[in-house]
Amino acid sequence: MFINVGDAKIYTTSFGSTTSPAIVGIGGWIGSWELWAEPFSILSQSWHTIAYDHRGAGATIAPAESITFNSLVDDVFAVLDAYKVEKCVLAAESAGALTALGAALKHPNRITGLVIVDGMYFRETPPEKDLFLFGLRKAYSATLDRFVETCVPESDSDHIKRWGRQIIDRASQEGAIALYLSAGEVDLRNELSHISQPTLILHGEADGIVPVKEALQLSELISNAKLSVLPGAGHVPTMTRPQEVAHEIMNFFGSEI
Repeated sequence: MFINVGDAKIYTTSFGSTTSPAIVGIGGWIGSWELWAEPFSILSQSWHTIAYDHRGAGATIAPAESITFNSLVDDVFAVLDAYKVEKCVLAAESAGALTALGAALKHPNRITGLVIVDGMYFRETPPEKDLFLFGLRKAYSATLDRFVETCVPESDSDHIKRWGRQIIDRASQEGAIALYLSAGEVDLRNELSHISQPTLILHGEADGIVPVKEALQLSELISNAKLSVLPGAGHVPTMTRPQEVAHEIMNFFGSEI
């Protein structure tokens, strides 16, 4: 369903019993809720799984100028309110980690745990020196081609690459750039010590977008965190290793539900 949040129409979907513990999924950069589709199909047997297309991604309709870190964080709670969910585990992939971590910091009483998959939580390259940003502005389609290839280094994954390209093609160039710039304006490293929720950090060993060392740093900054590195996995294990991701989540939060 679509929910109205100011000048945006946020597309959301849910599966599983509404009486089960809730887990809410956020995609990365211009990745839609579909990045969580397969893990959530498994988790929905024991969880109330909710996912949505954040501003700039998927079917959600939002002006590019409305895409800011604060609006992305506020949308988390708008989705929770729409589903009448008081508390949830928040799961995020790639740049969606910024939103999830920001939400956990803003209203810690509503976020009972975190799952961060190949999370990006800072970027040190300034815009004027950022070659990826230059590519988005000057050669958008070719830059997305390279992005997909880098995200999915696993063998026998051409079907995942096609699916991934179909997902990110729903984003406009303007929205993609706005999302990229908004993520680059935020650095949460000095605030992460305030996060005390149980946090599962999953990271692909072969991630060519976010180095494993950044996942290790994240696990050290969050006091109640567990890091699990997935051998041979790239940047989107929610798509290439969905069963493994789901089982890691179930094992980590088993006692919580």
